[in-house]
Amino acid sequence: MPKVSVVIPAYNSMAYLPTTLETVFAQTFTDFEVLIINDGSSDNIVEWVSGLTDARIRLISQDNQGLTGAHNTGVMQAQGEYIAFLDADDLWEPSKLEKQVSCLDQNPEVGLVDTWVMLVDETGKSTGTVLKTNAEGNVWKQIIQCPTVVCGSSPLVRNACFQEVGLFDPEMGGSSDWDMWIRIASRYSFALIKEPLTLYRQHRSSMSKNCDRVFRENQSVIEKTFKSVPPEWQNLKQRAYALVYLYLAWRALDNRNYEQAIYYRQQAYNSDPQVIYSKSGISQKFAILVTRFFGASGLDGVRNISRALRRNVLALIP
Repeated sequence: MPKVSVVIPAYNSMAYLPTTLETVFAQTFTDFEVLIINDGSSDNIVEWVSGLTDARIRLISQDNQGLTGAHNTGVMQAQGEYIAFLDADDLWEPSKLEKQVSCLDQNPEVGLVDTWVMLVDETGKSTGTVLKTNAEGNVWKQIIQCPTVVCGSSPLVRNACFQEVGLFDPEMGGSSDWDMWIRIASRYSFALIKEPLTLYRQHRSSMSKNCDRVFRENQSVIEKTFKSVPPEWQNLKQRAYALVYLYLAWRALDNRNYEQAIYYRQQAYNSDPQVIYSKSGISQKFAILVTRFFGASGLDGVRNISRALRRNVLALIP
């Protein structure tokens, strides 16, 4: 039996999947199986996989069920003690699995081990942005307010967690992973590898432009979660909504919808005024002002300069 099952949902992903799979087989830890979940693709994924010779690969084809359905198929078919999820367009650093497996082996109370995340562009080049979290140990109070696992390709999870808390909830739509990590955090500790071992690819085709739908999915998680939150923590519900609204204001800016960004930022303020004075909230205010006076192209210019500076700084770090 393999130690790790790597679950890769794939829907018309052949533009990126071969490169993604290369980073799996470049891992320094090699005791794994790869489950590629063909979720109703119309590309040549079946023919491509049939030409691969590594016996650790299994292709599982199904009618299109979306990301949640593909994740659940992977969990049900996984034979490994640990399960890693990897989107078909994301990438891993070579030592990712080795470090995460070692962490779970040495800490039986930990159910999930996460990593920091590096944002990369469509070509796989670093944007200079590293998404860092310090959420480890008992993270339940943190994670019910906002996702502490910021990328679905970063966590390694004990298979036993799914035996205990169940499968991903399809009613949560695109936020089913947040719901799952909340459920696991209610019973297990989390651990964290403070290195950017996961590379999260940014491209406009992967970003939902339907902010209202994203809000409804996040709302489903918040309402479901706070049904079981102790009375003394119920005040965190409004902060959870405020953080969702703040995130959606950023998403609206990415979608070049200035008016929608203003609307969501105001909703964030109405839910919990403190969030707009956070680092993210202050940066967002600056981004909105730039957009107001110089347009979306002006904001793109500022971002490009910022990314270039960050890349140069990272290049100086040994």
